[in-house]
Amino acid sequence: MAKTNRDELSSILADNLNKKFKGQSKVAYFLDGSEQTPTDLTEWVSTGDDMLDLAISNRPNGGFPVGRIVEVTGLEASGKSLLSAHTLANTQKKGGLAVYIDTENAINQEFLEALGVDTQKLLYVPLESVEDIFDAMDSIIESVRKSDNDRLVTIVVDSVAAATTKVELAADYDQAGYATQKAIIISKAMRKITNLIGRERILVVFTNQLRVRMGVSFGDPYTTSGGKALGFHASCRLRMKQMGKLNSKVGGVDQTVGIKTRVQVIKNRMGPPLRAVDFEIYFDRGIDRYGSWLNTMKTYKLVQSSGAWYTWVDESTGEEIKFQAKNFTKLLEDRTEVKEQMYKQICDKYILGYKEASEAANTDSTQLDEGYEI
Repeated sequence: MAKTNRDELSSILADNLNKKFKGQSKVAYFLDGSEQTPTDLTEWVSTGDDMLDLAISNRPNGGFPVGRIVEVTGLEASGKSLLSAHTLANTQKKGGLAVYIDTENAINQEFLEALGVDTQKLLYVPLESVEDIFDAMDSIIESVRKSDNDRLVTIVVDSVAAATTKVELAADYDQAGYATQKAIIISKAMRKITNLIGRERILVVFTNQLRVRMGVSFGDPYTTSGGKALGFHASCRLRMKQMGKLNSKVGGVDQTVGIKTRVQVIKNRMGPPLRAVDFEIYFDRGIDRYGSWLNTMKTYKLVQSSGAWYTWVDESTGEEIKFQAKNFTKLLEDRTEVKEQMYKQICDKYILGYKEASEAANTDSTQLDEGYEI
């Protein structure tokens, strides 16, 4: 247990608050490490890409935070559903329950299985309206909370953009004005769900499509469906963008076999925001897990390149290892000790350490103008 140095008045106030709300869960905590609080993140689910996991969690072996809400945004065909499917597969690998709420009626069982999802154990829930979606989520969360089975649960809603409202479903096509009603329902539901999952082993991932704001010349030209509540309550927001196509000969004919994707962490409550990760997605197997390793190592100059060859030095042994990009995955799979040492070097460079207030105050400041400093 961490050593505490609590203020006497603070301790009295905490005791009084906890007595006042005795019928509820504990409401007053100290962030001194002596007790677990609702803000503590102790469990993560991998996105399927190790470097994206690092960018989100700012810690080794991280990913999406359990007990929080995540929003994955992007234009069409950018990989949103695929990233979510990888998350479901990794939930199952941890012994958890994967729930797929589908509003697009576009699920492909063979594709999910290729990504590692056990479809025999996947709970598939096709729904149309936002009311039904949140009623179903409420039921799932309440069932998990009341059960004695302390099991990890990941709920993916794919997607918010395709969901409608019950009033809109019953209305004629020429009637308008339902976007506001949808946003109001989502706003109300998000306030409830955020509090419900905060103390449980539940991860909620929403996918959402970017829409172009017409007439916007400056600033961000994109917005998302369903209002601003989802983005506000999400602890992490990702923006996915297709950067190019991957072509290869299949049966002697050039075909597109995948896409190059960039993911930017546009909001992050677990680490620094605005980090970007590039990786490749293949249509037959999903994310190339180790492709982003090499990109990151080149960025931080952990490898030296000469033509098609790369050289990496194992700092623990001094061994020089030469490889080509096409053989990089095989190298990591064949030599576990190399993989572990490379990952350690990447983490040492990539993870941002926060400065103590006293240390930050003593760092050199940048002079802007006479009398002004930052």
